[in-house]
Amino acid sequence: MEVLSLLETLSLSACGVAMLLWMSIGTFTRAPWGEAFAQRAILILCVSSAIMLFAFHHLGGELFGSRNVARPFALVALIVAAAGSLNIKGEDVQGEINPHQIMRMRREEVEETGLAEAEEE
Repeated sequence: MEVLSLLETLSLSACGVAMLLWMSIGTFTRAPWGEAFAQRAILILCVSSAIMLFAFHHLGGELFGSRNVARPFALVALIVAAAGSLNIKGEDVQGEINPHQIMRMRREEVEETGLAEAEEE
């Protein structure tokens, strides 16, 4: 019974951490390495959580009072893992510009304008 309790706690904790990383992916994109790190972490956490949930189900564990909930949750974790690794930095998937790119463009424009004015003087 202790193994089931440990599997339940670990799998739900991994899912929770993956969810927090998923919600804060915008913060991670500020650093060049951040988005890739968050995507890999989400992938690893979701896949390991799915494995633990499948093992939990096969060992006869009950999650939230139901024996049949662990498998669908494991499949959802695998889907989230796949979806989390789709958006790779540098590829424009949604077709829209993000606020960080707007700030960079404005900064470059100001720098170019400042250089042009300095050359004229």
